[in-house]
Amino acid sequence: MGRFGNFFARLTGKAIDPADLAELEQLLIESDLGAEFSAEIIELARRAKNEQLVKEVARHLEESLSKKVRSINIKPDGLTTILVVGVNGTGKTTTVAKLADKYHRQGRKVVLAAADTFRAAAVEQLQTWVERIGATVVTGASYSDPAAVAFDAVARAKDAKADILIIDTAGRLHTKGNLMAELAKVAKVVAKATSIDETLFVLDGTTGQNGIAQAKNFADAVNLTGIAVTKLDGSTKGGIALAVERALGIPVKLIGLGEAAVDLVEFLPERYIAELLTQP
Repeated sequence: MGRFGNFFARLTGKAIDPADLAELEQLLIESDLGAEFSAEIIELARRAKNEQLVKEVARHLEESLSKKVRSINIKPDGLTTILVVGVNGTGKTTTVAKLADKYHRQGRKVVLAAADTFRAAAVEQLQTWVERIGATVVTGASYSDPAAVAFDAVARAKDAKADILIIDTAGRLHTKGNLMAELAKVAKVVAKATSIDETLFVLDGTTGQNGIAQAKNFADAVNLTGIAVTKLDGSTKGGIALAVERALGIPVKLIGLGEAAVDLVEFLPERYIAELLTQP
C-alpha cells in the first residue's frame, strides 16, 4: 500500500484525532487533489467512522467527477477528426502517435497532421512513429501556417478515405495569447471542412495545480471535449487527474502510464481512485 493505504490502515480500531486530520490533509495536498477537494475530505473524516472512511472518500471523489461519456467519440462511418492540444512537454505529440498506433492496430486507416509547425522535433517525432505503424502524416514547412497544414490534412484524409484524422497542434506556453488565437484559427478552419469529433487537452500528470490553469486557458480558446493525463507512472501523485476534471467539468478520457504505445489507456475512475487511495 502507498501513503494513503498506510494512513488508513493505522486508523483501524482508533478514533481520528487532530493529528490524524493534519496528516491526512498533508497527504491530500501532496497528492495534488487541491485545496477544495482536500477540505471536503477532511470534513468527511471528521464525521465518518474510521472503518468506513476509505469508502466514504472514494464515494465522494467519484460523485464529484463528470457524468459525461468517457469514450473517444469515433464515428461508425466516415472520417473521425481528433484535435489534440496542450503545452509543449506534456506528451502531446506522443499521445497523438499512441492514438494513431491504437487505431491502426484496430485496422483503421489513420492520417496524422503535423500542425505544430513551430517545432521541428514534433514533426520528426510523428514521422518516426508513422514509419513504425504505417500511417500517413501531412506536414508543412517550418513556421508555416498550422491551419493550412490542418486543412490540407483534412483533404488528404478524405481523398484516402481514412477513418481517423488526428491533428497535432502547437503548444508553446499557454499564457501566450497568440498561441490561443492560432489554435482557435485551426479549429475554425478544420470545422469548415469536416466536423471536429473530439478535442483532447493533454495534461502532464506531474504538473500539479498549474495544470488546471493551463486547461482553463485552452478551454477558452477551443471547445475541449476530453482530457488525456500523461506521465502517471509510479512516481506521480495522481490527484491532479481528478482535480482538473472537477474544475472544468470535462471528463478525463485517457491516461498515460508509460512510454510504450499500449501504456495509453482508458480512464476508469473507480479503479483509478482505488489505486490512488491504496497503492504506491
